[in-house]
Order: sequence, then C-alpha cells, then structure tokens
Amino acid sequence: MPDPEALASCSLGDEALSRGDLAGAVRAYRRALAASPFPEASNNLGNALMALGDLTGALAAYLDADCPEAWINASVAARALGDTGRASDLLQKALRAQPGNPLAYTALGNLLKDLGRIDAALACHREAQALDPADPVPMGNLAYLRAFDPEASAGDILQEARNFDRVHARDLGGEPPTPRPGPRLRIGYVSPDFRYHCQAFFTLPLFAHHDRAAFAIHAYSSVQRPDAVTERLRASCDVWRDCAGLPDGDLARIIREDGIDVLVDLTMHMAGGRPLLFARRPAPVQVAWLAYPGTTGLSAMDYRITDPFLDPPGVTEDAYAERSVRLPHTFWCYHPLAGEPDPGPLPALAAGHVTFGCLNNPCKVNPAVLALWERVLQAVPGSRLRLMAHPGSHRQLILDAFADPSRIDFTPFLSRRDYLEQYRSIDLCLDTFPYNGHTTSLDAFWMGVPVVTRVGATVVGRAGWSQLQNLGLPGLAAWDDDAFVEIAASHAGDLPRLGALRAGLRARMEASPLMDAEGFTRDLEDAYRRMAGFHPLHPVHPFPSPFPQGQG
Repeated sequence: MPDPEALASCSLGDEALSRGDLAGAVRAYRRALAASPFPEASNNLGNALMALGDLTGALAAYLDADCPEAWINASVAARALGDTGRASDLLQKALRAQPGNPLAYTALGNLLKDLGRIDAALACHREAQALDPADPVPMGNLAYLRAFDPEASAGDILQEARNFDRVHARDLGGEPPTPRPGPRLRIGYVSPDFRYHCQAFFTLPLFAHHDRAAFAIHAYSSVQRPDAVTERLRASCDVWRDCAGLPDGDLARIIREDGIDVLVDLTMHMAGGRPLLFARRPAPVQVAWLAYPGTTGLSAMDYRITDPFLDPPGVTEDAYAERSVRLPHTFWCYHPLAGEPDPGPLPALAAGHVTFGCLNNPCKVNPAVLALWERVLQAVPGSRLRLMAHPGSHRQLILDAFADPSRIDFTPFLSRRDYLEQYRSIDLCLDTFPYNGHTTSLDAFWMGVPVVTRVGATVVGRAGWSQLQNLGLPGLAAWDDDAFVEIAASHAGDLPRLGALRAGLRARMEASPLMDAEGFTRDLEDAYRRMAGFHPLHPVHPFPSPFPQGQG
C-alpha cells in the first residue's frame, strides 16, 4: 500500500489532469512516485506524458506500472512510436492476463488496422463490442473501419454506421433548437484536430476565406496541445471554444446557447470524433464534411458534403443516412502548408529505371492491391516500387506478395518535409483501393507525381476519380484492373510525356478547383445558406453523371 504522501500527490495529479494542467499533473505524479512507487501513479504519469506528446517517456512510465491496464496503454505508445512488434507483444501479454478485456481488443483492432489486416481488425472490434456493449467506441471504430473492407458494399458500410446510431445515439436526440435569425449566419465547426494535422491542409484555406461580414465562425476545439496552426485557425474565428474534456452534454448546451445555425462535424467516426454530441441535436442544421467522404449513420445528421464525382447524381442517394449536398467541383480545398521541396526532374532520367510509389498508410494496402501492383511491376521490366510502412514483420508480409521482393523499397513514417522529399524519387504513384488516397494523392500531385487510380464501388474509392477530374486528367483513372496496369505501363514507357506532366503538375494543381480557396469557400457558404433555408436546396451540379458510359 503506498504511503499517504504518495496517495495525496497522486490525487493532486489526477485533479491537475482533469483540468488540463498536464505539466502540473506530471510534477504531482513524479512526487508520488518519489515517495512510494505504485502502479496507478506510473500509469497516470504515462497518461499525462502521452497528452504532452512525450511518447518515449509515456512508454517508460507505463512499463514501470507493469499491470494489464498499463500494458494496453504502453501498446498505444509503442504503436505511435512505430514499434508495432512491441505493441503486439504488450497486447498479447494483456490478453493472457485478462482474456476478456475489451480495451485490449480495441487497441489490438487499431493496431491490426494500421498493419492493413482489416479482417482481423474488424473481428477485434466486434469482440470488444460484445464484451462491453455500453461502450460506443468499438461500434464507432467499426463504422469507420468498414470502408476499408474490400468485401463491403455501400449498403454494408451504411448498415454498420446505422448500427452505431441505433445502439448509442438515436435515443439521445430531441427536437432541434429553433433558429434565431441574425445579421450573420452562425457556422460552428467541431474538431479535435485544429492543429498541425492533415485536416489543417483544408481548414486553413477555408477559415481564411470565410466572408466574415455574412458568416460568424465558431470553432469548438478539443485540441490538447495547441500549436502555431491552432493560433492561425483561432485568428480566423469569431468565437473559439476550448472544449477538450468537456462532456458532450455540456458542450451541446453551450452550442445551443451560442445560437449556432449550421454545425459541422469535421471528424465523424475517426479518433476524437464526437458523434454523441451531434446525436444530442445542439443545432437546427447539422452536416458532416472533411473527415472522409461517407456517412455518420446518425439520424440526427441532416446533410453530408460531397461532389458530383464522388457521388454521381441519381446513383448513390441511398448509400447514406444524410442527404447529400454536392458542391459544384470538389470535396477538397487543399493547401500544402509547404512550398518546398520543389518537384525536381523526373527521377527515371537519372536512375535509369521507373520508380512507382505509394506513400499511403498501410491500412489501405490489402492483398488485392498488392496483387495488382505486382502485375504493374511485371508489365514494366526493371521498375521498382517504393512504399511507406513501419519497420518490422509487416514489411515481410508485403514482400511476400511479390515475385521479386528486391524490387521493393520501404520508407518509414517521416516528418512532413522528409515525406514530401520522397516524391522527388518517385515517377508515378499507384493508388490503393477500395479506399483511395485522399490527402496523400493531393500531396503527390503537389510534388509533380501523377497518380494512377482504380475507381471503386464505394465513395472512398472514387476520391482519385474526383481529384483527377478536377485536374483535367481523367485518363489516369482506371475502371478495371487491366486498365490500371495498361495506364501505369503506358505512362512508364513514355518518359517524355511523364516528364512533361511532372513539370506542369504543380501549376495545374494551383490553377484547379482543388486549390481555389476563394471559389471553394463561396460554394460551401452557398450550400450552408441553402441548408439553413435561405434558398431552396437543389442540386448545385450543372452537368450530368460524370461516370463514363456504362459505368454508372
């Protein structure tokens, strides 16, 4: 039993942690451990260090705690550090000690997802849900993860999201508040990622271009570690609410008091999302955008933002719980947050061979993707393929899919600058499916690297098609596997064409709707007005289905 001084210091640490004083919590837990080491103080010290971003320190603290709860937490820290082998070992240790621990199954599901083992990840989250039916996290994970499943139809994905709504959300809702007309339409954005995060590539240009005379911008931020991007976003808002740790019910009350007209969910079922906030109906109009093109499944979510390429008019209306509102051109408005490095010359000219690449998260890489990439390598003798993956056994699983593994190069997860630098040695990117690259493909285009995409049957598999349409490069989109191989091989066999495309691709990006922040913001504001009832809500696309003949 720890001595009273240690227990008192640990209690002070818990209080500091609950009010967001992370540094104070660390000091208190260290005092507790100096007085009398015990598992609770070590584990909670790890939690505080994790919140501060000190992953190495957190891992050490969790290991010092040496108990099943801490092993699970340590696995999360090890996974964040890229040590997937250690993360797996820790979770197996926790499950041997506590075979029915739902948190261990949730953590294992998240780890397996990172490794691209989607079937096993889904099974873990289903086990966690069965073990603790009252916890909404496993079903939220299933609602998000099902889109990565090569066997899932749009109907399967919708059903998974609706299951979450039925079990955890539907009964929380009530009547939406009555709109309170004012001189400006009040738009509220909800996110845990108002910071240096891939979401900022899209929120920064939008927030900077909002018409502040016509719209009052409110941000509801769950960021635990604000940074320079946080401050830039804050400067573009009329009202900024820090709400990390605030219960959903309390935040719903604040949003109602703020009189928000349109509340926008930027995270959906991804990590840190607050679907149970939106389930409480704090705003008269609620809309999902940005996290991923898909569905929340929530009966309380009115609309979802999309575009006519992601969702061809008249084709996908039954795939979502929300009503789809199509912007005229694009779902994305991208800013790279980096001018350097420049694309550089075509790498093949110096290397003497074509280098294909895919720097998407391995969670999007499945056996069917690897098999198709192998066909591309066979069609282009001497070519190589560069992939991003954590060191460890997962790399071997990828290598086993190729006839000649020596043609595969790996890069670890890198800083933003170093990650972009990788594109200077890639000639042509190969997309993933059924979940295409989204931000990663936009990064590739910015760096002058074309992306050959395989158009899919669900909305996340039409991201490449949408982006290529907005770039005026629909010829890089394949509607079947044979076409994918032919497009990749024909471009690899014509270096002058590939070099010319590289030389002009950044300028093409800058001139496209994908980087027209002013135009995108006006289109989105017009959609908000329509949702709020200022104008009739009609399709905002001026052209017919963008699918080629016979592909709808």
